[in-house]
Amino acid sequence: MRKSYGYAEKRPWRRRRLGWGRALLVLAAVGAVAAAFAVVMNPVGVPASGAANLGGTVNTRWGRLSTLDRQLLVKVRQAGLWEIPAGQQAQQRAVRPRVREVGQIIMQQHMQLDADTRATAQRLGVLLPNAPNGSQKSWLREMSGKYGIDYDKTFVLRLRAAHGQVFTIIAKVRAQSENTEIRAFAERCLKFVNTHMSLLESTGLVPRRALH
Repeated sequence: MRKSYGYAEKRPWRRRRLGWGRALLVLAAVGAVAAAFAVVMNPVGVPASGAANLGGTVNTRWGRLSTLDRQLLVKVRQAGLWEIPAGQQAQQRAVRPRVREVGQIIMQQHMQLDADTRATAQRLGVLLPNAPNGSQKSWLREMSGKYGIDYDKTFVLRLRAAHGQVFTIIAKVRAQSENTEIRAFAERCLKFVNTHMSLLESTGLVPRRALH
């Protein structure tokens, strides 16, 4: 009887240890997600020698930095702030496998581009926003209210139209910028945007109005 009683005493402790183990795993997962979110949302500081968000054109060690140059960094940053959550949502809500796949790729690549944007802005002393603009927030709300094939179509429409708009800005900056850092950044951005437009078009859901 003593042996049986001793064995019975050990089992609750084992269950408690397993329970604590599961809880720690959950907390670790939550912490990892929060850390990744903080990396994206972390505001970019201005170096002591940076140009900051001054009006007009200023001199830097990489050449003259114009208002348009700074606007490019801001717009690319804001693009990531809404397309990263949009891509994550598409992986969970889209009904077509290709749309889910495209959402995953766009999310992952925008996380890479966002890190590049923040690093470039840090070097040039440009402050970046930590939230999408009003239109981008409205697009996210619109997609959140869609389901089934309507969701897939809305996701592709909004992202393809947005990429077409930012493409023209990036190309203009690349052609006009006097800053070597910005020119190199614009070239990297163009590669991402071209890839994303091709991915979205590969779904077969891009309407004509998204191309204007």
